[in-house]
Amino acid sequence: MLMKILGRYLRPYWLMFVAVCVFQLAQSLASLYLPTLNADIVDNGIAKGDVGYIIAIGGVMLGITLLQVACSITAVYFGARMAMSLGRDLRGAIFHKVSDFSEREVATFGAPSLITRTTNDVQQVQMVVLMICTLFISAPMLAIGGVIMALQQDVGLSWLMAVSIPILLIVVGGIMMRMVPLFRKMQKRIDKVNLVLREQLTGIRVIRAFVREKVETSRFDKANADLTETALSAGRYFALMFPVVMLVMNVSSVAVIWFGGLRVDAGDIEVGTLMAFLQYLIQILMGVMMATFLGILLPRAAVSADRIGEVLETSSSVVPPSKPVTEVTEHGTIEFLDASFQYPGAEEPVLKNLTFAVKPGKTTAIIGSTGSGKTTLVNLLPRLFDVTGGSVLVDGVDVRELDPDLLWSTMGLVPQRPYLFSGTVASNLKYGKPDATDEELWAALEIAQAKGFVSEFEEGLEAPIAQGGTNVSGGQRQRLAIARALVKQPEIYIFDDSFSALDTATDARLRLALKRKVKGATMLIVAQRVSTIIDADQIIVLENGEIVGIGTHDELLESNETYAEIVSSQLTPEEAR
Repeated sequence: MLMKILGRYLRPYWLMFVAVCVFQLAQSLASLYLPTLNADIVDNGIAKGDVGYIIAIGGVMLGITLLQVACSITAVYFGARMAMSLGRDLRGAIFHKVSDFSEREVATFGAPSLITRTTNDVQQVQMVVLMICTLFISAPMLAIGGVIMALQQDVGLSWLMAVSIPILLIVVGGIMMRMVPLFRKMQKRIDKVNLVLREQLTGIRVIRAFVREKVETSRFDKANADLTETALSAGRYFALMFPVVMLVMNVSSVAVIWFGGLRVDAGDIEVGTLMAFLQYLIQILMGVMMATFLGILLPRAAVSADRIGEVLETSSSVVPPSKPVTEVTEHGTIEFLDASFQYPGAEEPVLKNLTFAVKPGKTTAIIGSTGSGKTTLVNLLPRLFDVTGGSVLVDGVDVRELDPDLLWSTMGLVPQRPYLFSGTVASNLKYGKPDATDEELWAALEIAQAKGFVSEFEEGLEAPIAQGGTNVSGGQRQRLAIARALVKQPEIYIFDDSFSALDTATDARLRLALKRKVKGATMLIVAQRVSTIIDADQIIVLENGEIVGIGTHDELLESNETYAEIVSSQLTPEEAR
């Protein structure tokens, strides 16, 4: 998977890669030529006392060294740009892929894991690309070139290379094989730490309310300790790697000096040749060591690439239509035709054979006990899920055939848990209509009964909103979410239990304002409170995922036992009438 990802996402930067290879080749050739010049100075300059020759060759060495430094800096520059570009493109690809996921795929991976894959896993792949460009490309050039140049200096000492290099490769390979499963386990345990931490930060009020700080602390400590244990195990092998490489390198250097000294004493080679051979052997082992360093990063990057690939290769269960419908003749209509929905692996469907129609410009309410499938029903309209049986029609067309942008543009959704983004009041209200004027924003706030508290903010529409809207109350957050949908001015409004945090008086004023000022729009309201839906044109009663009653409040009160029980549990007989 790693090679597949690199091949796909590095293709646009092939010119940069060619530049990296060219400059790395140039600096490697310069590095390989320097020991030969050094041997020439020793044998023909120092040994003969020729100062002019020493200065001349030394000048050449200085020029080659400057060229080597310039080529190395340029190669690192292009390599860094390529690695950073890869990271940017990978993060963008994962983000857009996750944006296309339905609720089913998001739940399968889990938000903490998706965050880790978008950040930490991409960083591992990005880092290995940087190391390839800065170290690994030059490593085989130095190793192979060093072998050739060393053999040119003296074949008699070549057996030392045939011994030291295989030993180094065997030891390093054995260590790497043990590190791969540890890195795989480490990424999963990072997911676990993110999961626990995210749950605790999100549910901090619940934790404190139930005095569960010690339990949650011990839960985090366990997840953290598991990650630490795995990281320490991998770190021990990592720490073992370099001492082993240095041991082989130093023993090899001692062996070259020992056996080379004997050949110098016998008159078989010159002192400069021995020095050059030693430098080439060190360059060979340095090349192997650089490859070893990449070998440390490669297993973890391979694990991360597999995790990234899982996201990129997962297809959404909500598939865009191949030939989407971009124009409709009806506006504001909703129709469920024998629609059913069952979660993967569930024994029973959540929704069963729902058939009803919502007329344009009318208000339809959905009520039922907790777990009856109300939220699942409204999630089928914007295709957060797709029906597993039957069909759902919006504006007379099956939602699975409608152009997604057209479908979403017709709806203004206020979810059960209103969420505000970090920014300002204005930036949140303009989320569905970026070009909305201040007059439109204030008008929406007035309908949503939010104008009062927003006008009290010193900055007004520019008042800051924290991530999730945590710096405003639950009722204020809910009213701002309603105003956000109103600014969009869609054909269909979907209120998924969106009035639950409002007091009865505010709820009544808001519904009255909607009725007076939002005319011609279709409204679908999911509610728990009967008082919220008592004036609806049509009320649908759900029980265990099935429709057990459709009608007005008065009709259902007389004919539907389930609805009558809900009403009697909330309203007095006088209020119900």
